[in-house]
Amino acid sequence: MIRSATTLGKDLIGLEPLSREQIEVILDTAEPFKEISERRIKKVPVLRGKTIVNLFFEASTRTRISFEFAEKRLSADTVNIGAVGSSVSKGETLVDTARNLEAMRIDMVVMRHWSAGAASFLAARIPSNVINAGDGAHEHPTQGLLDILTLRDHFGRLEGLKVCIVGDVLHSRVARSNIFGLVTLGAKVAVCGPRTLLPAGIEELGVRVFGRVEEAIEWADALNVLRLQLERMQDGFVPSLREYNRVFGVSRERLEWAPRELLILHPGPMNRGVEIDSDVADGPHSVILRQVTNGVAIRMAVLYLLAGGSPDLAEAAKSGKGVRP
Repeated sequence: MIRSATTLGKDLIGLEPLSREQIEVILDTAEPFKEISERRIKKVPVLRGKTIVNLFFEASTRTRISFEFAEKRLSADTVNIGAVGSSVSKGETLVDTARNLEAMRIDMVVMRHWSAGAASFLAARIPSNVINAGDGAHEHPTQGLLDILTLRDHFGRLEGLKVCIVGDVLHSRVARSNIFGLVTLGAKVAVCGPRTLLPAGIEELGVRVFGRVEEAIEWADALNVLRLQLERMQDGFVPSLREYNRVFGVSRERLEWAPRELLILHPGPMNRGVEIDSDVADGPHSVILRQVTNGVAIRMAVLYLLAGGSPDLAEAAKSGKGVRP
């Protein structure tokens, strides 16, 4: 969502409205920040004096901790707030919570919420920068960016790359951010899963649809395997977890039939033995832990850019020079 003349604007709500150039700026800015996480002292003073609130209304491990690491490595002051134990549990509205935080003179809000559109709703009502850390089944832009960065790291390109997203696309905000970002960058994207777990009209987003995982494996350069959202499966989307694994599970035996070496991604958390077998998740095709590492760099880049950092000075920023917080 573009709100100003700066590189990204005021907020990062999703990848759908971003141009190719804006997405590439984020990816390129993340590159020099990777090195900070490999140092003995993993900190630069780029966001010193900035106060960032992590407002998580849904449970999260990877995303929340990754944002915390990113913020602290840029020397920001951070405050973590969850729905449980906050005034939200007493009936306070989202806007009232945010406005009270604004009164304490914060600079940014990183928010995860169960309702699609919540991040956009908040961003329109407060002057602080808002970063969407996942809103309902809408988007999860930083997860999409870190997946795309991981693909670019491995293949050296995105144009023409064949990426298939396998699994519970219906409920996945990760799938939507991947589709929007990859299509914008010129990749060829497909989805694969039971028809009950594919949104109606998904083809309108510019993707192919495969009904069999074997077809996806034959076509793709990379598979991004989605978590089967077990908390939603009571509605009868699949006959059973065993049947899902038998028909759509990504196994070593299936990968052996691939005409080329496939790259395997997974946004986590994984249901081992359901959507992905352990010997695939831990095998030579997998870059799942690389995704986690890249997540910190991507989130550092987004925080830096939204704070007004120049992409041209990102290399200097990793040493704490040439940047105004």
